[in-house]
Amino acid sequence: MKGLENKVVIVTGGSQGIGRAAAILFAQEGAKVAVADVKVEAGVETVRMIENSGGEGIFIKADISNEDQVEAMVGQTIERFSRLDCAFNNAGVEAQKALVPLIDSPVEEFDRLIAVNLRGVFLCLKYEIAEMLKAGGGAIVNTSSVAGLVGFQLSAPYVASKHGVVGLTKAAALDYATQNIRVNAICPGVTRTPMVDVLIGGDKELEALIVGTHPMGRIASAEEMARTAVWLCSQEASFITGVALAVDGGLVAQ
Repeated sequence: MKGLENKVVIVTGGSQGIGRAAAILFAQEGAKVAVADVKVEAGVETVRMIENSGGEGIFIKADISNEDQVEAMVGQTIERFSRLDCAFNNAGVEAQKALVPLIDSPVEEFDRLIAVNLRGVFLCLKYEIAEMLKAGGGAIVNTSSVAGLVGFQLSAPYVASKHGVVGLTKAAALDYATQNIRVNAICPGVTRTPMVDVLIGGDKELEALIVGTHPMGRIASAEEMARTAVWLCSQEASFITGVALAVDGGLVAQ
């Protein structure tokens, strides 16, 4: 992919799943990668994987719902690499009390999902864009979900948080379109990650039900999502901004 050699990239949620796959792919494309996560051991392992393949990376412990930690995350990236060119704001959490109607959703659950999935992306954008303006431009990809494009029953707090990411993405893209900063979002369908494996819990009937919602007849790999995010940060996508791209095997086309 064009334009990623020697670029500096932050990947949040880089300890596993889509974030880890993206961090490794950015490094393979020649970028220097700051891997951020609350999971220290797994995040350090991602950096080790980058280094073992000849890339350059650092790990930064950061809770993206905490403004001070987000500011420090960006600051540590600048301290190490002197600039920031791209970011993949991928960190997020799933619902702990899933599949319940709205009135049975605890307020604490709503607050937690908004704090990480929406406020966290806002904070990342705020501090990343400030540095990209100094560098003369950049590219950002946020992770939303198909739940950011359509509604799903029994998932109101999660759906609200992911719809918010789409709105933030579009607004930020318009704010900085003339300043050489592109902002897009990917909206994954169900993807094979540790988070989804826990959700399925080895239940073959549940997995078959989930697979059946995707017209392509399967769920995605983390690497497929990573390739899309990295491509959106590359010069191959130089005229794309403000897009919420469904990467879902046709799910929302139904």
